[in-house]
Amino acid sequence: MKFIEPEFITYKKFNDVVLANELAELLDANDVKYFLEEEAPSFDPSFSYAHTKEYTVKVMPGDFEQVNELVKENAEENIREVESDYYLLSFTNQELMDVITKADEWNAFDVQLARKLLAERGNAISDDEIEVIEEKRIEELKVNEPSQAGWIVVGYVFAVVGGILGFFIGWHLWTYKKTLPNGEMIYAYSESNKRQGKIIFYLSFVGLAVAFVYKLLPLFTGDN
Repeated sequence: MKFIEPEFITYKKFNDVVLANELAELLDANDVKYFLEEEAPSFDPSFSYAHTKEYTVKVMPGDFEQVNELVKENAEENIREVESDYYLLSFTNQELMDVITKADEWNAFDVQLARKLLAERGNAISDDEIEVIEEKRIEELKVNEPSQAGWIVVGYVFAVVGGILGFFIGWHLWTYKKTLPNGEMIYAYSESNKRQGKIIFYLSFVGLAVAFVYKLLPLFTGDN
């Protein structure tokens, strides 16, 4: 059941359309509203990812917890039969614990399998402990991204010379938000970085306007 509504926020991004469709089918089966879209990666001034096509599944903020539970239950059902050469089976206890403590960086199947493997090795983690781990992770993710001083400088340079890149850098620093595993959306950068991004954004308009006028000036002066 697909709906396109402005309230929808990103639940998960995939580089593989098959994985995105699997989640969409799970949501369909449970009558959860969602929106699946194909998109190019958003601008990232750090260029820390490969520029590949992404498939984003969006849900209503109020459905985040329900979807988390559905994904978790679905993963628990699928881990009953694991191939003997599955890479997680060779992980140490510490590596498996890392999967659990940073569950947002892994798929639900791997997280549930890591928990199952730890239990089989005599290191079971209770539901209460999982809840504490998840709360701690949320607090860690709420911390602002590192200062973007280098890109702020680059943004100002391009803003002044009329480069379009300054516009995008400023917009990203000023408005970019990240979605936490519980559905909460927060600004990724510090207030200082956001303020600089806003200045760069508006300064870029001025720079672009000046550059545009400079290019048109010969038409009015008769210079070639």
